[in-house]
Amino acid sequence: MRRELDWRRTFDRLQQAMDDNRGMFLVVPGPSGRANPMTVSWGQIGFVWSRPIFTVFVRESRYTHECLVTADSFTVNVPEPGQLAEELSVCGTTSGRDTDKLQICALATHPGERVAAPYLSDCSLHYECRIVARRQVELADIAARDIIEEHYANGDPHLVVLGEIVGAFVRDDQ
Repeated sequence: MRRELDWRRTFDRLQQAMDDNRGMFLVVPGPSGRANPMTVSWGQIGFVWSRPIFTVFVRESRYTHECLVTADSFTVNVPEPGQLAEELSVCGTTSGRDTDKLQICALATHPGERVAAPYLSDCSLHYECRIVARRQVELADIAARDIIEEHYANGDPHLVVLGEIVGAFVRDDQ
């Protein structure tokens, strides 16, 4: 069972996932409707248009990019520390274009409560986000040359997706 939690009370768990370089799972339905999990280690929470927003970044070369262009929602799923390391690795290095990563990793999904995107029941925290804006970054948009050299030496800029946080949920045992 899950219970709703004020998203503002989730920063410690989210920060720990980012600090440990473990990452989180971004789950978005693909064009066929099949859920596609991808490991992300970049993201931010803040306010845009007076709404709570979870911003995710996905490279143009990734299958998840294609999914996000057509989807109306996504979930961000945060595992407990030390859990799902192998699954995070697989979902960060394997394309969902021709592979069902959920099946390979034996990850269970459940329908979102407020969005079409499912969440991963194996994770202790998940955010449900309704996509409100997308913007493909062009390298010319980045003013800091060192960022281009460090993160975009081979091109492949990110799609920036703003998802309004419409719910944050934790397992009852948390």
